Amino acid sequence: MSKQHEQHTLVRTLALGVLSGGRSGTPLAVLALNHDNKALKGDWQQWKAFSTPLGRGLLVASAIGELIGDKSPKVPARISPLGLVGRVSAGALAGAALGTTGRRDLRIEGAILGGVGAIVGSFAGWAARKLLSGAGLPDAVGALGEDAAVIVGSVKAVGSV
Repeated sequence: MSKQHEQHTLVRTLALGVLSGGRSGTPLAVLALNHDNKALKGDWQQWKAFSTPLGRGLLVASAIGELIGDKSPKVPARISPLGLVGRVSAGALAGAALGTTGRRDLRIEGAILGGVGAIVGSFAGWAARKLLSGAGLPDAVGALGEDAAVIVGSVKAVGSV
């Protein structure tokens, strides 16, 4: 694996982390849906969450549930301690998974970048939603925009091998 390819992989792990800060389940669901993608060959494809139909189904269902549930005012803020733990965990898992796709195992670096990216993405997304609602836009508009950005970004980050 060339240095350039390693750097590209690490940038993608950071991107998945930032996106996990927006919607924790979406990057994992996109990975699950790309389980059989030979261009993404790595140890992650053998992990139970990704290697079994049940695991992949639960990841996708979880992401869909999060997309729906995020619109509820009863959902705690993403920057609450519990919200951050979930997002950091998801970002770290996505980063670690993507980190196994090259000749050199970058799962530790990927997990760290994914977790840090999730913190950044959580606070950036929270601030953006506050800004939009402060400008008079309904929260649902910001939420739907964020949904679209996270889905497109996750597909792009996973697919840009």
